Amino acid sequence: MSILDETYTLGNGVKIPKLGLGTWFIDDDRAAEAVRAAIDIGYRNIDTAQAYGNERGVGEGVRTAGVPREELFVSTKLAAEIKDHDGAAAAIEESLRTLGLDHIDLMLIHAPQPWNDFRGGDYAEGNRQAWRALEEAHRAGTIRAIGVSNFLQSDLESLLDGATVTPHVNQLLVHAGNTPSALLAHCEDAGILVEAYSPIAHGEILENAEVKALAEQYGVTLPQLCIRYTLQLGTVSLPKTANPEHMRSNAEVDFEISEEDMATLEGLHARDYGDSRAFPVYSGK
Repeated sequence: MSILDETYTLGNGVKIPKLGLGTWFIDDDRAAEAVRAAIDIGYRNIDTAQAYGNERGVGEGVRTAGVPREELFVSTKLAAEIKDHDGAAAAIEESLRTLGLDHIDLMLIHAPQPWNDFRGGDYAEGNRQAWRALEEAHRAGTIRAIGVSNFLQSDLESLLDGATVTPHVNQLLVHAGNTPSALLAHCEDAGILVEAYSPIAHGEILENAEVKALAEQYGVTLPQLCIRYTLQLGTVSLPKTANPEHMRSNAEVDFEISEEDMATLEGLHARDYGDSRAFPVYSGK
């Protein structure tokens, strides 16, 4: 069985494929083609966001891929700047319209703070209001699972203060060189599945000599090693690419990293994202 056929089960019983396609930086006019290519290869988990500006193209790809909708798992994210109930409710409806879908499989709050104040002020009440809108859509059946992204333990705890649903997912920056072990353990204890975005460290890990040597030892590519690492951590892995050859290669991860090498990768500190430090998630905050 291919990794593309394997799933995790969320806290509410919904199944989510272990490997997905990230679509950040795929332009809207190229997104449908990329999504169709991924689905043709066997991907069933497609991840987008309002902030990516490509929901229209992603939705077109999902609708025209020739695979029954119920076989696909489509995620999107509420813009990080939306911190009120009515704004969130309207944005959820807007995502459904833009995607052209009658339901979304997973919708997340993209960040606990607006991007221009990432890891800054206190938006706990705004997050609770946005969460209430997600809970309502979840109850109505238009969203099958709900969650968060970039939430630290303190953010999760304050969100749960008024919640009726524990987040099913927390999507985090996780890769060899940046493994938030305590937060991963907290999410596991709380029954929150972690999705690992940028499992290849936004490409920067490709230059890491230590990881390169391990990949050679296993006879795999460096991206394959990094994707396998996040899968063995028990996370959903979301490598992003528009290149069908990379999509195929990223799914060829049917090898096992030893416990010793997993410990080496978990202990690695590699958080230099080059020019991408301009993006809040790579800024070191």
